[in-house]
Amino acid sequence: MTAIERSTVLPISSTRSQILVAAALAALMICTRGQHFASVDALPSASWAVFFLVGALLRPMWALPAFFVLSSALDIASLASGTITDWCLSPAYWALALAYATLWLGGHAYSRRHRDEWRTVPRLVVVLIVAASIAYLFSKGGFWFFSGRYAEPTLAGFVARIPQYYPRALGTMAGYVGAAFALRALWIGVATRVAARRAAHA
Repeated sequence: MTAIERSTVLPISSTRSQILVAAALAALMICTRGQHFASVDALPSASWAVFFLVGALLRPMWALPAFFVLSSALDIASLASGTITDWCLSPAYWALALAYATLWLGGHAYSRRHRDEWRTVPRLVVVLIVAASIAYLFSKGGFWFFSGRYAEPTLAGFVARIPQYYPRALGTMAGYVGAAFALRALWIGVATRVAARRAAHA
């Protein structure tokens, strides 16, 4: 089996690659989530994309709860430092767990169908839209109806907010995921060329 054939199915197999990917995803979440000592204010939150990529690129199932603990710790740290208010830390915070699990499951399901070919891009787009849509219903819907922040959380009111917030959330997630897969393709391309050169000189 060649290096290219091994790379057609996600996730990346080697332990070293798994550690590097996990560290990169954790760093991305730390730098873009909330407002704390390590955040980069110019970047939108990558949390949705991170959970999708955790499902797609990391093998251990415990990566899902581990990254949820990380996201919660960042929220608590931001609250403790006074950089955010408790507006989002409501009784509906549990809905985030369902949203993130949905994104992880979407990434995990896609990983079994991925191939390093351009024709797999539409498949990725469909999975992204479905996973993001369900995650939006859990996270934003849960907050709208169960947070207690809105006096009259009607279904009509929630639907009216979707065009304002959903496209931005989907676009941000798609941008990060697209960049991640582009970097992965570059990584595989370089590794394949290096391996071919070594084989030629062996």
